Amino acid sequence: MDILSAAVMLFLIMDPLGNLPIFASILRHIEPKKRRKVLIRELLFALVIMLMFLFAGEAILSFLNLRSESVSIAGGIILFLIAIKMIFPTEGGLTGLAAGEEPFIVPMAIPLMAGPSILAALILLAHTDSSRMLDWTIALVSAWAVSAFILMFYKGFTRILGEKGLTAVERLMGMVLVMISVQMFLDGVANYLNKSVG
Repeated sequence: MDILSAAVMLFLIMDPLGNLPIFASILRHIEPKKRRKVLIRELLFALVIMLMFLFAGEAILSFLNLRSESVSIAGGIILFLIAIKMIFPTEGGLTGLAAGEEPFIVPMAIPLMAGPSILAALILLAHTDSSRMLDWTIALVSAWAVSAFILMFYKGFTRILGEKGLTAVERLMGMVLVMISVQMFLDGVANYLNKSVG
């Protein structure tokens, strides 16, 4: 996987367009002067958490005595479930915040930006080829920067795309994520069978 492919995959998993309505609903109840400050803080928290998982991926696997195949299969399943939710969204409160309550790490940084699927994907990238950590860092920061740009200007993107446009784009991204998740799952199963037979 090259840097661009990794960046696109990570961007799709972050799903900034799908998060637009949720971020907007959270920020709507915060004082206008504080909105940008809160958003920047939460985006930076998410980046730090993702970088920690990228660079501590090997240590986490070793400490928990997990094989990369387990992470690939688990990541594929989690990603598949998230993709299904993107294609078939459900009604209900996703924020867990009272009106006017300021978010702190949860739910904007975790799990909306740095969710379980992106963390599993980062651990897997680090484990697959630990000699390319600079490449994976560039891919992660690039995907985060584009996602952050979209979320920073959420009002403009919401106006341009409209509610139906956002729904269509999110479902399209969900379809792509379904294919990525199935590939992750199949790769994990194939690697496990190859090592078991070998």
